[in-house]
Amino acid sequence: MEKFLFKHIDNSPLIVFRIIFGLLLFLESVGAIFTGWITRTLVEPKFTFNFIGFEFLQPLPGSGMYFYYLIMGLFGFCVMIGYRYRLAMIAFFIMWTSTYLMQKSSYNNHYYLTALLSFLMIFQPANNYLSVDVKRKPELKSISVPFWTSLLLMLQIGVVYFYGGIAKIYPDWLNAIPVKLFLSSKLDYPIVGSLFTKEWFHYFLSYSGIFFDILIVPLLLFRKTRIFGFALSVFFHLFNAIIFQVGIFPFLTLSFAVFFCDPKIIHKFFMKKKPFYDKNEIILPQQKKYYYLFIGVYFTIQILLPLRHWLIKENVLWTEEGHRLSWRMMLRSKGGYQTFTVVDKATNKKETIKLSDYLTQKQIGSINTKPDMIWQFAQRLKKEAAANGKDIAVYVKGKVGVNGHKQQPLVNDTIDIASVKWRYFKHNDWLLPYQKQLINP
Repeated sequence: MEKFLFKHIDNSPLIVFRIIFGLLLFLESVGAIFTGWITRTLVEPKFTFNFIGFEFLQPLPGSGMYFYYLIMGLFGFCVMIGYRYRLAMIAFFIMWTSTYLMQKSSYNNHYYLTALLSFLMIFQPANNYLSVDVKRKPELKSISVPFWTSLLLMLQIGVVYFYGGIAKIYPDWLNAIPVKLFLSSKLDYPIVGSLFTKEWFHYFLSYSGIFFDILIVPLLLFRKTRIFGFALSVFFHLFNAIIFQVGIFPFLTLSFAVFFCDPKIIHKFFMKKKPFYDKNEIILPQQKKYYYLFIGVYFTIQILLPLRHWLIKENVLWTEEGHRLSWRMMLRSKGGYQTFTVVDKATNKKETIKLSDYLTQKQIGSINTKPDMIWQFAQRLKKEAAANGKDIAVYVKGKVGVNGHKQQPLVNDTIDIASVKWRYFKHNDWLLPYQKQLINP
């Protein structure tokens, strides 16, 4: 194990990845300002739906979030050029993760992946070559890194792909239903739009998605299949980038290819002037047990976290319990409606809440299908009523459909949602069960 983890290799892949990663962090942060994402997600809403337990994280008032993202983008730029790298990486990780936990209406797996990578990159010696830090402190300069630095990132992307593929193996996906629904709004695309109506194409995308996610890392690992795997990866991710517009995710995952390539190739194409390291020395750190502990604990969490929904009663496709942080990517299409009724406990007076008075259209779309956001909104209504000296109950009634199946009730409308506690690791009993004839676990 020591020879495996601590054998030194050429650091060209890590240096190239740092530059690409920093550039993507910069573009994602600054792009959020100019695309209006910050306005729609953090400025216009009267309140955001935090990850439960992180209610203390709130958007800055006024134009604060624009400056926040600008500063975050500058930290990304510092990562790219390797200026005060460690400090910049720590600052970016804290700022990015804070905004990630601050809102769920725009939940995206690549936001989660960016948070994890930002954390892992804090511990990487990625500024030891071709960086401003080396200009400032020449003693930092190095042309090699221990193999664990690459292994850490390879394992991380392996977890993402593997769980992304396994999660797709369920009846609706195997029948190409989610893909058909996703493509139904893309029919006006030039050239390929006509393909999106073809049933065979729906099945092709569904099954190729499973095989790609499960097999892409093995294809990249072996020299004989590496070129094919890389070409397949480029086609797959560019298709997703153009058709589904999933932000930096395709380009971020593509950048991991540098760790699967022979370091000589990365050196030849990107860093010819740099001396190539090929001594294969094994240099053991003094506190090697902490390396084992960190890698072991981190990946134990990464492996177990996506499995937690199997320990929770009911289907994750229906309840969403265990859905986030599990690489369940583009798995289902949901639609429905919920009606919130507030009852004044003192007078028994009832009032139906007009959601548009409180929420943006995007938030309404989320609250109609996501139980945790239903619960949070009920708590919000109760808190506002308490501020006005009232004690209220909140009842929710509505229906939800998954993947175009018949809609059915999601919430037990006889239970005061504002009075129940959120169960983090267990099933919330106020959610009604899903009919098994519609979706199997």
